[in-house]
Amino acid sequence: MNLFSLLKIQLNEGEAAEALAETVNQLAEEETTQTLWQLIWGYNQETDSYSITSIVVMSALFVLSITSIYIFIERFLSIRRSLQEERDFMAKIKDYVKDGKLDAAQQLCISTDNPIARMVEKGLMRIGKPLKDISTSIENVAKMEIYRLEARLSILATISAVAPMVGFLGTVLGMMSTFRVISQSADFDIASISGGIMEAMVTTVGGLVVGIIAYVAYNYLISKVEKVIQKMEGGSMEFMDILEAPGH
Repeated sequence: MNLFSLLKIQLNEGEAAEALAETVNQLAEEETTQTLWQLIWGYNQETDSYSITSIVVMSALFVLSITSIYIFIERFLSIRRSLQEERDFMAKIKDYVKDGKLDAAQQLCISTDNPIARMVEKGLMRIGKPLKDISTSIENVAKMEIYRLEARLSILATISAVAPMVGFLGTVLGMMSTFRVISQSADFDIASISGGIMEAMVTTVGGLVVGIIAYVAYNYLISKVEKVIQKMEGGSMEFMDILEAPGH
């Protein structure tokens, strides 16, 4: 064999080695690269299929997250409206009551959309009766207003507790499936089961994320409701002071 043929064979071997290395690298990248969508829904590259457990659990968490977002937005807007009040509302009510213009005071309450206005309106409708009866009527309206403000907040609190447990349930079921594969396999290594373990842990992460968001949203709304209650108490006391003022 001459020198030219020898060099040609070496070049061909070098190109083949480079091509083989490039192919191996591409396959490795394809095996290790996994989109976020596949990770969330439990895609198994070995079987080229999605995990039924991951699909069911993550679908449940998705529903819980959408429900949490809806409740938070709806309650936030409602509570924010309750915090808005007519400028110098109680001062105007005091002037109307002092001048005997109860109809004008009631009309102001009707045009003002907040709990304090509805409480004062009920009190105006009871003027002429004992102050104790007026106070009781106002307290009854206040209880109804608080009930409306806290509507569906219990669902948000429930989601904050249930979501992590749902995620943990998905992880336990996923780990059971992984251990079943191990028991049926005579020869296995960590690499062959690491993907299944990671897929199982994703549901726990999802449950914790949904639970934390729901918990923070619940406590934030509760703090806003307490602020509204404080305003209602202050408005109720101020209105009773107006009725107890000398000359009324």
